[in-house]
Amino acid sequence: MWEPEGATVLHILRDGAVIGALRLADEIRAESKAAVDALHAAGRAVAMITGDAAAVADAVAADLGIDRVYAGVRPEDKARKVAELQDEGRRVAMVGDGVNDAPALAKADVGIAIGAGTDVAIASAGVILTSDDPRSVLSVIELSRATYRKMQQNLWWAGGYNLIAVPLAAGVLAPIGFVLPMSVGALLMSASTVIVALNAQLLRRVDLSRQSSGEPM
Repeated sequence: MWEPEGATVLHILRDGAVIGALRLADEIRAESKAAVDALHAAGRAVAMITGDAAAVADAVAADLGIDRVYAGVRPEDKARKVAELQDEGRRVAMVGDGVNDAPALAKADVGIAIGAGTDVAIASAGVILTSDDPRSVLSVIELSRATYRKMQQNLWWAGGYNLIAVPLAAGVLAPIGFVLPMSVGALLMSASTVIVALNAQLLRRVDLSRQSSGEPM
């Protein structure tokens, strides 16, 4: 009766006869449901790769609304499952914390290790979470987006700035009597660097608390 619910059943014996049973089940953290819901709201699919039995994995997936479940996967096959998802044209972010997750973390497009996990997992990942809260993954996504936006802004600024400043410094307007002094040109180039650096510092203002609480991105 309990096994279809994903529980592990332990039988109590006395003189070879079963006199009772214990039901053991994993308790699903509330923040896990919030994280999965937020990822779905952002258009992300969520898959679970686990070595647990299919009944346990399916029960957890049903409670959390996980899209795809790979159960009973041996440690050496986890990276293969990640490769299968990549072969479908998907970009895979793998979250793990154990030794068994290390090959999959290394294989994924982005490996995200739980900071409280094993050293092998941490060494195999590209991103390390300082918290074991799964909602931290949402903060990683939002911070990555903000960083990418700043990179684009700085590239457009630097490109446009140099497109104008370099010809001026080279004397393109000399025929009409305008020559940019070298000292002014040097100051303008320094100003460009300062502006780019200050714009990057605005990343400190990114509010990650909304993502950490599991709100949709």
